[in-house]
Amino acid sequence: MARLRIVDVSELEPPEPLTVALEAVRELSGDELLVLRHRREPFPLYTMLAEMGFSYNVRKGTVTPVEVVIWLGRGEVPRAGA
Repeated sequence: MARLRIVDVSELEPPEPLTVALEAVRELSGDELLVLRHRREPFPLYTMLAEMGFSYNVRKGTVTPVEVVIWLGRGEVPRAGA
């Protein structure tokens, strides 16, 4: 099971959300999921993630309007554990 890491950038002003997201992604290991909480979809991030070898899934958030679940590699989102 993948470990869950949550990063909330919803209160940050541009370009900080992108900077913080990229820093968190660079620190992500293969057994972790990153949940990026944001107030809107970070469209510029998606191309960068693909180029870096990450996959993502966008969903409606429960705490913020948007959550982007990010993981290393391709394929289905891994199951999250504690």
